[in-house]
Amino acid sequence: MAKGPGLYSDIGKKARDLLFKDYHSDQKFTITTYSPTGVAITSSGTRKGELFVADVNTQLKNKNITTDIKVDTDSNLFTTITVNEPAPGLKAIFSFKVPDQKSGKVELQYLHDYAGISTSIGLTANPIVNFSGVIGTNVLALGADLSFDSKNGELTKSNAGLSFTKDDLIASLTLNDKGDALNAAYYHVVNPLTNTAVGAEVTHRFSTNENTLTLGTQHALDPLTTLKARVNNFGKTSALIQHEWRPKSFFSISGEVDTKAIEKSAKVGLSLVLKP
Repeated sequence: MAKGPGLYSDIGKKARDLLFKDYHSDQKFTITTYSPTGVAITSSGTRKGELFVADVNTQLKNKNITTDIKVDTDSNLFTTITVNEPAPGLKAIFSFKVPDQKSGKVELQYLHDYAGISTSIGLTANPIVNFSGVIGTNVLALGADLSFDSKNGELTKSNAGLSFTKDDLIASLTLNDKGDALNAAYYHVVNPLTNTAVGAEVTHRFSTNENTLTLGTQHALDPLTTLKARVNNFGKTSALIQHEWRPKSFFSISGEVDTKAIEKSAKVGLSLVLKP
């Protein structure tokens, strides 16, 4: 078990990954190559219906500085510079997008045995300021996530969360959307040897009095093949099988069926990730 409570984004992450990660309804292909000097070039393409989008990302590492430069099919240029450990527990991130002149942002993350803090500010005349903080331990943690728009002088995001971790189970409770949505999540490892786990997430929205319940599970058929499944209270059932056919290279196929509209075609997604 890791030391410290982590960042606010870690609250409920295990359950979210189990229930939603790697499920696709489109076709995605990713290939990564490395130059002799260690530069990583990753090319990705995704087909969504009749639309095809692609990007190329180049990653350069020099000591504790990582630079990512990505170009997509819309001629956008994304640059992210990450400095790891300029001081113990600290990470600095600078990012911007061309041609968007208002996209520049500086972010600082700090991890401590009893706290985790992330703060960012936009590099504009009237920036949006984000702050999230967690206090506690790797067993019990309490945190908040806030965004303030200095141009309008208002709080645009206000979330709070609580996480409890004990051996093979993780439970979390978060209040999101300025108190409108209450979310409870649960993740439990049933068998570590087969990576068998179950998870659940329930969300209640006070403004509409609507409830959303999602249940899911995963199981390793063998050391290289994982099977996942999930269902929600709206009748949508999904399944996923992922195979690591070589180290860090994965082939995934997933499908979703709406049991309340069985006459509709099932959604099928494919994903191929290749790394040397």
